[in-house]
Amino acid sequence: MSESGDYCSFEKAVEHLGDRWSLLIIRELAMQGPRGFNALADSLPGISRSVLVRRLRKLADFGLIAREASLGPRLAPYRLAPAGEQLVPTLQSLVQWADRWAPEDPAAAQHDPDVIGFWLTLRVHPRDLPDPPVVMVFTIDGPRSRQAWLVLQRGAAPSLCGEDPGLNPDRYVYVEADADDLYPISRGLRDWAAAITNRSVRLYGAPDLIRALPTWFLPADARYPEPVV
Repeated sequence: MSESGDYCSFEKAVEHLGDRWSLLIIRELAMQGPRGFNALADSLPGISRSVLVRRLRKLADFGLIAREASLGPRLAPYRLAPAGEQLVPTLQSLVQWADRWAPEDPAAAQHDPDVIGFWLTLRVHPRDLPDPPVVMVFTIDGPRSRQAWLVLQRGAAPSLCGEDPGLNPDRYVYVEADADDLYPISRGLRDWAAAITNRSVRLYGAPDLIRALPTWFLPADARYPEPVV
């Protein structure tokens, strides 16, 4: 391998992409298209803004992402560069491998409940989202209790917020559950309807929104939508 250079190429790829966030940033841009800094920060719960700045700079230096310079540094969204677009099939293969071979770890939700919100954004059903927008307010109980706001709207990417977005209060649905009970829903191992029926997940808000909520997400065992660039 060393004589042909394959090992050096692989080592170089791991050096640039083998951290917690780089591949998630690329996947987010592949799934949602060009996004600004704040939108990326909202869609990657748990990442600090300083870490996001460093990862974006590194990915840009490596030629995987780019910005439209003519829009100015503060307005230009990040997008995949050609090198990043060519990485998307590799990400799809990695997701397929993880679906089959990577063991589930329910303890991850207890240690880092922010990850539940991120997993839920991946299971949003883009064709059945509400209009006007709905805000799902999650109160996640466990060793590290957390609150999060998920904004869903037809024609827009789901937005996960760390604070109340301040939209129409009549369009709020309040979700209370333990991290252990939200974990299987977020991973596609259990349907919303079953959890609502047995009260392991408790919903409060307008009855029509509560009835519609399960349709906003992919059913259990359904695959994530494939990234499209």
